[in-house]
Amino acid sequence: MTFFFYLFYKMNKFDRQRNLFGRRAILRGAVAFCCVASLPQAHAQVAVSTGINRIARFRALSQRIAKTYCQMHLKVLPAQSSASLASARKKVQLGFDDLAKGQWPEAVAQHISQVRMLSDALDSFLLQSLIRESVMAVAAQADKMLLAADAATVALEKHAKVGTAQLVSTAGRQRMLSQRMAKNYSLAAAGWDSTEVRGKMVSDAGEFKQGMAALAAAPLSTPGIRDELALGESQWVFFEAALQRKSDARGLETVATTSERLLEVMDRLTDLYDNALKDALG
Repeated sequence: MTFFFYLFYKMNKFDRQRNLFGRRAILRGAVAFCCVASLPQAHAQVAVSTGINRIARFRALSQRIAKTYCQMHLKVLPAQSSASLASARKKVQLGFDDLAKGQWPEAVAQHISQVRMLSDALDSFLLQSLIRESVMAVAAQADKMLLAADAATVALEKHAKVGTAQLVSTAGRQRMLSQRMAKNYSLAAAGWDSTEVRGKMVSDAGEFKQGMAALAAAPLSTPGIRDELALGESQWVFFEAALQRKSDARGLETVATTSERLLEVMDRLTDLYDNALKDALG
């Protein structure tokens, strides 16, 4: 505790010009101190922020898989939906390959193993005939994978004990929310038009807005992050408007395309937070 009081004392001592360097050095030292205390030395092969980024991405990928599978069932932009599904499946495999390079705490490793088991099951469901029942089965399995990936993300956040690492998880969750809203819109069009699905879309929209506000107010920022946040806000306007459209052919196509654009922005934003945190750690 004395260590941190000393750091903040030094930060306040220097003038404004020198603080540009001093604040950066203090942030780097404080965050590094927390990480060294909480993570095993061998774990340095994969940065904690990157680990959170990769694990958290499974949340979005689970929902993107269900979304594009449902779009294929509804014949929404068939070629693009098929390509998006193939891309999502590939990214899932690459994510597990990246995580295999790290030596994770046992509790986190168990969570990752659970995510992989559910992911494999989801992948096998995609081989079924593309009918309404299989779409519902894929959606249900994707939600199980989402819950497991969320638990794994939270477990690594808690182990890291680095407050700014939560920004990576928050930005990553925005990716998931964009895909879950689009998935539920598509499910409603496929006949799963329940009160629960509609209610989840409304609550996810509210959570997305709160997430953007939290990221905008965060102290960890760069010009690239600010630009991407502004782009994310503008893409959200288009996506939110698309979700209000009638789920006819035009509406389904608009939701499909705007959800992909928003996902791209949120994915880049998450990577920017990941890189900014690694830069702060030196």
